[in-house]
Amino acid sequence: MNKQPVQVAIAILYQEDKFLMQLRDNIPTILYPGYWALFGGHIEAGETPEVAVRREVIEEIAYEAPNFTKFGNYEDEKVLRNVFYAPLTVELNQLELNEGWDMGLLTATDISQGSCYSANAGEIRPLGPVHQQIMLDFIEKFKL
Repeated sequence: MNKQPVQVAIAILYQEDKFLMQLRDNIPTILYPGYWALFGGHIEAGETPEVAVRREVIEEIAYEAPNFTKFGNYEDEKVLRNVFYAPLTVELNQLELNEGWDMGLLTATDISQGSCYSANAGEIRPLGPVHQQIMLDFIEKFKL
């Protein structure tokens, strides 16, 4: 019997030529511990991906994006990622990190090299491979 992939909604939040990413908690039992990733999470029963991405971003960083646009779906054997994007219209210090180890505005160079320094971690940390690919596709599509 084939198990359905878990559905998640994740957000590309951009400000000029930088992209807000979350440094995931360094807990060995979670997917990509201590990796840079996009904000977002599981879609709850009865929720649309659009509702889920908005809820997750509010829960994780207390940010209400003006609008989200669908970017695409990324699916593997375990997870179906519904990817949305929206502008980040506030400064980083106006966000409240409620989930994760750190957050930062990463450049296209950070994303293409696959790592970025985290002040909270005190070291350079890698990007999650799937999240890096999503960001590279986004940067390529919009020629950022």
